[in-house]
Amino acid sequence: MIQEFILADLTDAERAKILKRSEKDISDLLPLAQEVTQRIRHEGDQAVVEYARQFDAPQFEAHFLKVTQADFNYARAQLEPSLILAIEQAHDNIQKFHQQQMPEPMWFTEVQPGIMAGEKVTPITSVGLYVPRGKGAFPSVMLMLATPAIVAGVEKIVVVTPPAPNGKPDDAALVAAEICGVKDVYAVGGMQAIAALAYGTETIPKVDKVIGPGSSYVSAAKRLLFGTIDVGLPAGPSEAIILSDGSGDPRFAALDLLVEAEHGPDSAALLVTHDRQFAQAVRSWLPTYIAELPEWRRKFVENVLGNYGGILITETLQESVAFVNEYAPEHLELLTNEPFVTLNQIKNAGEILLGNMTPIPTANYCLGLNAILPTGGFAKTFSSVSVWDFLKRSGIGYLSREGYEKLAGITALLADYEDFPAHAMAIRKRNEIVGL
Repeated sequence: MIQEFILADLTDAERAKILKRSEKDISDLLPLAQEVTQRIRHEGDQAVVEYARQFDAPQFEAHFLKVTQADFNYARAQLEPSLILAIEQAHDNIQKFHQQQMPEPMWFTEVQPGIMAGEKVTPITSVGLYVPRGKGAFPSVMLMLATPAIVAGVEKIVVVTPPAPNGKPDDAALVAAEICGVKDVYAVGGMQAIAALAYGTETIPKVDKVIGPGSSYVSAAKRLLFGTIDVGLPAGPSEAIILSDGSGDPRFAALDLLVEAEHGPDSAALLVTHDRQFAQAVRSWLPTYIAELPEWRRKFVENVLGNYGGILITETLQESVAFVNEYAPEHLELLTNEPFVTLNQIKNAGEILLGNMTPIPTANYCLGLNAILPTGGFAKTFSSVSVWDFLKRSGIGYLSREGYEKLAGITALLADYEDFPAHAMAIRKRNEIVGL
């Protein structure tokens, strides 16, 4: 069943459910996360292997953990040349986009004569990339994580990705890693992967930060280990809004409404429009397109459109835009007559795709934008993954004697007011020493 809502008629509870999405409460997973992380911390590889056997591959062995060059070679041999070429072409676009994000490595400004302030930008020393597997394989996620990490200049890049039942990572994900230039890949997923990156094991190195989307189990481990390791962007179940003013082709809207919905039953997908005739046209096309999907994906879509998604009818385009800004979707398509005008009104969205010929799948794979985006409303304060997730800024200051003289009195007065006598003494004694 495809849900249809009238925004003005929603109860507070109905509106809250739409805005909340699935937003699983992971608190009940925290005891398991505590157990797993402590075992990994104290038992290292042995515990990692045991959890891999329990959750992923019953015959998993310790020597499966580190992906070897032979594994990379085998993975490449399994793929059709056309798929390898597609990965290479996607990588080229993603790389070009992220190269444009790179800031100047250092800058200064003269605040006043003799007073220089600036920043030095340096890459994070070591980063772990979590590439999920779950309901499918995701070489695209490997590209979206590894490419900006490489462009940013991260010295130590470690990839963790769940093994298949045969104990090996996905072939295409390995090829994508190799194309990006990443060699350190480990066949480990779930809570145990996050804990291994946080604490290090005999085989898996400890890193400073982990980034990448994952299951609720991964989210629970990240929450628990926040403070031990930087856990990066909050990325949960997929979600999208297709915003239309009725001027586009309803077939495009119907097709694109299915894109994020097929990710899983906890995804969210909404058509938001004030044009009821357009909404009805989209609704009439949906059953046809849904019927063409494989059964397991079809079930996901049907669940999403009858649970966390559907069609939302507003009174005006302005009301539609206001709802979008409140929802803050991960993916937003603007199927409006003047999408560049509508764009100016959008405040909150992980990514914004303009017009009928820019469907979400192009951005998910090869347009160049990073497809790892904030979900669950976090687009109000978070951005997509970028080179900045792998860089850090250090403030730089320099004072000449002239500059110091201008700031000494101000500094001492402020230190006195905040009752920091050592701060004030460092200034006044220095003044005596240099003869001010």
